Amino acid sequence: MYSLPNLHVRHADARGSSSSGQLWAPLNKFHSLSGKANNTAHERILSIYGTGEEVSVFVFDIKSGSETQFDVAKTAIKRLKTLRHPSILTYLDSLESEKVLYLATENVEPLETHLRKLSKEGHQRELYIAWGIFQITRALSFLNNDGNLRHNNVCLSSVFVSAAGEWKLGGVEYMAGASEGTGLPIKILPALEKYDPPEKSDPSKQRLITKCSTDMWGLGCLIWEVFNGQLPQQAALKDLENIPKQLSAVYCELVGANPSSRPNPADVITRCRKLGGYFKNDLVDTLLFLEEIQIKDKGEKNRFFSAITPQLDNFPENVCRHKILPQLITAFEYGDAGSVVLMPMFKLGRLLDEPDYQSKIVPCVVKLFTSTDRATRIRLLQQLEHFIGHLQAATVNDQIFPHVAHGFMDTNPTIREQTVKSVIHLAPKLNYNNLNVEVMRHFARLQSKDDQGGIRTNTTVCLGKIAQHLHPQIRQKVLISAFIRAMRDPFPPARSAGVLALAATQQYFLLSEVAIRILPALCQLTVDPEKPVRDNVFRAIKGFLGKLEKVSEDPTLRGSMEADVHTSTPSLSNAAATWAGWAVTAVTSKFYRSQSDTVKSITPVTSRTLSKPGSL
Repeated sequence: MYSLPNLHVRHADARGSSSSGQLWAPLNKFHSLSGKANNTAHERILSIYGTGEEVSVFVFDIKSGSETQFDVAKTAIKRLKTLRHPSILTYLDSLESEKVLYLATENVEPLETHLRKLSKEGHQRELYIAWGIFQITRALSFLNNDGNLRHNNVCLSSVFVSAAGEWKLGGVEYMAGASEGTGLPIKILPALEKYDPPEKSDPSKQRLITKCSTDMWGLGCLIWEVFNGQLPQQAALKDLENIPKQLSAVYCELVGANPSSRPNPADVITRCRKLGGYFKNDLVDTLLFLEEIQIKDKGEKNRFFSAITPQLDNFPENVCRHKILPQLITAFEYGDAGSVVLMPMFKLGRLLDEPDYQSKIVPCVVKLFTSTDRATRIRLLQQLEHFIGHLQAATVNDQIFPHVAHGFMDTNPTIREQTVKSVIHLAPKLNYNNLNVEVMRHFARLQSKDDQGGIRTNTTVCLGKIAQHLHPQIRQKVLISAFIRAMRDPFPPARSAGVLALAATQQYFLLSEVAIRILPALCQLTVDPEKPVRDNVFRAIKGFLGKLEKVSEDPTLRGSMEADVHTSTPSLSNAAATWAGWAVTAVTSKFYRSQSDTVKSITPVTSRTLSKPGSL
């Protein structure tokens, strides 16, 4: 009697009990291969039931089955126990009771069910089916060539699909050793007879049977069913209309009448993996590379990860999420893949739900920020916008920002520039001290002393973008001084950035400051040697003067004009903000593009509520 001492099954109506050694059958059937509740019409002796995310349970009803069927079912379990291959259904545990025989495997669904869920056509489907057929061919090569076994039962209902989209060969009820003679097994279910090769009924051809000829016939039947649906009768195999052209020559050999002329599965793989072959496509290449990544050198890995990102859009989501992403994470954590793995890893991370993202991606992100490798740090900062939304504020402040802050003082200009730009995404989650003290301290130094004009310019741009996140008292203290300092910079783009930032943040300034500090500073630039600077200055002056003139005409407007000065949640409907829309657009559209800049336009972040610190 088999027992299930360690099996735990997750299902709304079923669960495993390690203490009792019993597996409760699910109350709600997930799927039956024949679509009916009884066993007599099944194409498989075992019926499949879904039991949640962890396992699937196959059930054989001992009382309704014959003794021969019971023996075949037990033999299948013993056989599956001994087989371990990535493309063969994985045995987990089994249990025999007085009434029922249970077999627990990895969580799968029938291939026929899975194919119905796929889109009817398209490049993604083509790539994926080629990968699936490759996997079954590989499983048969393992059985025939390495295990010296014949499967004897290859067809659509013998194949299952895992959560990762991997095709798994099951249905091992009739498996036998290749050395046990050339006789073909008698199948106890009549529905399976249509898959028997022609030599079974022709004794003259049985001497031509090879160790792989029967399974190659079955592979041909499987290929036909993948593209056409269940095989109605053996004569339908002659219909090649839906078989891909790349595969038609091999297919014709597989279903050839002469068993000795059917190819070995290893030869099928070799031929179809050549350039232009059916198994030669981006998805198969990618997944095979990942399977062998441990034996690849660093140069091969770098080239692979650099090229994979644009290809991911053509791959099935379940394959990306459950197959490729775990491999990328493993390559990052335990291999020498380096920073090139970040872009595809973050792209696929979007497919995860929040709990999975927190458990799988966030730990990698936190670890990455501790890296001293400059290439890794640059790529990480460039990709920040793709994962910052998943990071908790405490994680950002305690584990990430301290490492980011080192970049403000890095000797490499590119690191300093990317660090400045990263503040755009970090600002909404930074606490008072990190944003209003630490960031402002570094910004003041970079804006006034950095030897790179582009970095001084972008520091001003960034300050204008994050103004809404600063504490009101810090805004009043910092903004005007910082922007006027920028307007005196010898680098023309820096002066333009100062003017634009003043106009874009005009709602944060008291009218008295506009008259006494801002307008005099702007007037000095009306004679700037650069016309683009002068154009922005005149436009800003007109706006600020118009604002003062409106209040002069109607003093009651003063309150609305200064409504956002002391608030931590600026109003989007501030009447005074409309005239500076041009400046807001200019500041929030993009950073100054310096020679070291490799980042595209950055989208401005949304505002958040700030609380006043106890020290103010």
